[in-house]
Amino acid sequence: MAGTPAAEVHIDEDLVRRLLADQHPELAERPLRVVASGWDNVMVRLGSTLLARLPRREAAARLVEHEQLVLPRLASLLPVPVPEPVRVGRPTAYYPWAWSIVRWIEGRPAAHDPALARDAWAARLGKFFAALHRPADPDAPANPVRGVPLAERAEVIRARLADPAVPRREELAAVFERHAHVTAYGGPPVWVHGDPHPLNLLTHRHRLTAVLDFGDVTAGDPATDLATAWLTFTARGRAAFVVAYATADRTGTSLPDGYGGDDALWSRARAWAASLAGVFAAHADDDPSMAAIAEHARSELLDAADVR
Repeated sequence: MAGTPAAEVHIDEDLVRRLLADQHPELAERPLRVVASGWDNVMVRLGSTLLARLPRREAAARLVEHEQLVLPRLASLLPVPVPEPVRVGRPTAYYPWAWSIVRWIEGRPAAHDPALARDAWAARLGKFFAALHRPADPDAPANPVRGVPLAERAEVIRARLADPAVPRREELAAVFERHAHVTAYGGPPVWVHGDPHPLNLLTHRHRLTAVLDFGDVTAGDPATDLATAWLTFTARGRAAFVVAYATADRTGTSLPDGYGGDDALWSRARAWAASLAGVFAAHADDDPSMAAIAEHARSELLDAADVR
């Protein structure tokens, strides 16, 4: 099983304070505290209202640049807060990558909430994606693994789902095959978050407070994002999510009425969900939250009332 990548640069409060003193001196005296170190970034709280996000490895550095490019354009259009940069940090001789300062948003990852509690805000997330999935700008970041036609990823997905370490792999593979051969996406490339699993959804008191981590943002088929219906919700929440997305007002997006109700779209989403269940299973030994997401997705894809 793959482990969490090692940090290539050690990030602590002293480094952040030095960066602030050099680039944003009016913030340099704020209290600093490392609050999280994830797969890609270290998060350092700046006082009570701000958060610094710094890449911990080179592969993540371009993802921060994607957020800095795209989120200022999208934040005002979305009904749920996102980590729009309010300050941008530059590479230096002692820290090699761009970094961001964003507003602090209270909450914790939705993966820590029971699935039944997450169902309460499923419709709100459906409306969020309806607002996000509008025709993308020509300079949208390219992403070879998100928003692309399923046919381009099919062999990789089949190989992942054949791994003996993936529980119920044959059943997941059957779901993928059943739904991966529907009509390919033929609409305009829309903005795609790329990674909206429950660790990237923030909640506070069982309410959705933010959608995080737009590093994989790209343009393409929205079905990739809609896979979260199986990763995040039960059948009840998924129904609310689907209805909210399918019936959302898309005035001003140039997308046709009924855009979100296409059966092929939701079949592709289910195929992506089967693939992602395999991805999370591959990291289950390293992170209990990933193991829980993988288990939940398997159950929803294979055992839930709306399985078809």
